[in-house]
Amino acid sequence: MVRRNQFTEVTGPGGIYGNEHPDHDPIWSIGWDHRSLILQVLDHNKWQSFRLPKGSHSYDGGHGWNTEWPRIRDIGEDALLMTMHGTFWKFPKTFSAKNSAGIAPRSNYLKVIGDFCRWNDCVVFGCDDAAKSEFLNKRKAKGEIAGPGRSQSNLWFTKPDQLDDLGPALGRGAVWLQEDIKANAPSDAYLFSGYSHRGLHLTHDANDAVTFTLEVDTKGNGSWRTLREVKVPAHGYVWTEFTAKEKGVWIRVKANRDCPSATAFFHYRNDDMRSTNASAIFAGLTKSNTKVNGGLLHARGEDFKTLRFLASDTKGALGCYDLDGELKLRRTNDISGAVWMKKNVAIPQNVLTVDAASVLYVDDQGKRWRLPKGDATFDAAALGDERVCREVCTERDLFNAARTFYELPAENAGGFAKIRPITTHNRGIKDYASYRGLLVMSGVVDNAAPSEHIVRSDDGKCALWVGAVDDLWQFGKPRGMGGPWKNTAVKPDEKSDPYLMTGYDKKRLLLSHSSKETVNIRLEADVAGTGVWVLYREFSVAPGQPMTHIFPDTFSAYWVRVSADKSTVASAVLYYE
Repeated sequence: MVRRNQFTEVTGPGGIYGNEHPDHDPIWSIGWDHRSLILQVLDHNKWQSFRLPKGSHSYDGGHGWNTEWPRIRDIGEDALLMTMHGTFWKFPKTFSAKNSAGIAPRSNYLKVIGDFCRWNDCVVFGCDDAAKSEFLNKRKAKGEIAGPGRSQSNLWFTKPDQLDDLGPALGRGAVWLQEDIKANAPSDAYLFSGYSHRGLHLTHDANDAVTFTLEVDTKGNGSWRTLREVKVPAHGYVWTEFTAKEKGVWIRVKANRDCPSATAFFHYRNDDMRSTNASAIFAGLTKSNTKVNGGLLHARGEDFKTLRFLASDTKGALGCYDLDGELKLRRTNDISGAVWMKKNVAIPQNVLTVDAASVLYVDDQGKRWRLPKGDATFDAAALGDERVCREVCTERDLFNAARTFYELPAENAGGFAKIRPITTHNRGIKDYASYRGLLVMSGVVDNAAPSEHIVRSDDGKCALWVGAVDDLWQFGKPRGMGGPWKNTAVKPDEKSDPYLMTGYDKKRLLLSHSSKETVNIRLEADVAGTGVWVLYREFSVAPGQPMTHIFPDTFSAYWVRVSADKSTVASAVLYYE
């Protein structure tokens, strides 16, 4: 027994062929716990631990299925490719305990990748796309929707340079998470390089101030030096950001005294270079509810091997169509099948509520969560007509709220608390489903121009959009506005609902109230997505003088919430751009 955690890979420089010099070549193993990813290295008969950020929490479930998937493999480049927790990583072929520089994120992805290799000029991924049984991934947002009739997957062919152009790299993780720590005991080494924006949240529950020392290994050779010291007051919290000049391969933390319930949580991201303009591949998807054909989708089982499309337009039903393995969309007169679809693939109603402030979702445990609204094209009346939640990659859901797509982990992997935005599409997407490794969406405009992504029916009455789930990044960066309050009557010290912050780029906050005296509004942040709430800042808002706060580019948290020191009618609106 080396370590009792979930691990996915045991390999070395020789890969699947075995190490050329087994007596002294290192062995690598990648896994995770509730804090972060764990990279174990056996070098000269000694195990050493390193920690890396998580790009996705969808692999966090406390079971063994996820240990099948990620790999470290040679794809014919200078560095190896590692897939782990939704991030493509560069992994140096020479990695060892004393030569540990070079690990870097390439991008985030949505596919569930089982294995991969180089084939000619492509990298080919074998994926887990759609499971007949959704295991432990049931939630009311999906209603009683029938799962795919058969499990189905496919190969995904990409060009090597495409691996750098999917989702912008996002990474979150901790070295300590509400843990009792000993004086001067250094944490594990945590990745410090590879991201353009890096911040650290420090909090503890000691009765006196604690000084945390941050040390960096600048070359990856195991030599550490002090970067800075951060003093955190009793039962306090401090957020610190790292500048571009503060370089290093690894960072670690230690405290000057025994400390109860200490948290050291890192939030990293690279710049999101996407614009707000969607790629031309989505031109056929509607921006409104007029002149559009939509309808329900279901991957059929038994020997059908087709995707059923119960098509409709603004005037009513168009009929049943089947999409086959050749991507031919043909009309069928299956009346009983249409009846079955209406009952078993129905879009559940009243999953989301839109009020003046934002989009409200109440989960299966009764917890309330708020999400941003999309831009002016969003029509709240369309909520009951558009799919909100569905599993399109096994073990996680694609959540569609106010025209933003989110990656939503299963309940056993953190659930709604660990949701992250993918893209704001601002399209009237009626339904979406996984079929033969493809993402299929309904909601195509009647006069959509032919393209490799638009499949039109044999009678010309309807069409579907077909592509890969990771094409969704090309809709553009996630954005929106909203907040926990909008002209909301609030009571003293009453906490608002949590409002999503993670995964957004430029962030600003507008505070205002109706009182004739100054109101102090506290903004708290959940830094770990587990309910570790800390006070970010208290704002004194004068009467009749709305206040704007621009968050530093480096600052991020999973959720934020607000409270006021007086009864008032207040607004706390966040703009994500």
